[in-house]
Amino acid sequence: MKILVLHGPNLNLLGTREPEVYGRLTLDDINLNLKGLAGELGVELTIFQSNSEGALVDNIQSAVGSCDGILINPAAYTHTSVAIRDAIAATALPTVEVHLSNIHSREEFRAKSFVAPIALGQISGFGADSYLLGLRALFNHSKK
Repeated sequence: MKILVLHGPNLNLLGTREPEVYGRLTLDDINLNLKGLAGELGVELTIFQSNSEGALVDNIQSAVGSCDGILINPAAYTHTSVAIRDAIAATALPTVEVHLSNIHSREEFRAKSFVAPIALGQISGFGADSYLLGLRALFNHSKK
């Protein structure tokens, strides 16, 4: 099983960016934890981060035929990107949306997700564990 992990804008600043909201782990720390769990599950990961909407869309489209699912933290694009939503829908790949913070307990605009309606599910509010829960959800879904 191969999973595409996508990190959206500003996630490259984790560890120093608003640690009271996003925690002190860096993106490298999160990726290392994901790789550890992937190894336990026998899953291969392709990991990509970009601040560019187009680069994220290109990676989503390139997953067709090479990946079995997508784990995505669209970050700020969650609330704004129809392009990312449409790319995920076009691939028809099982997708889990994750967020470090609880987007439903923050500013009102953050509660709207363009991705959630087409995803298997959304996991938010568990810090870096949101990613691990999302990976487990994709793995378990594939076994059905």
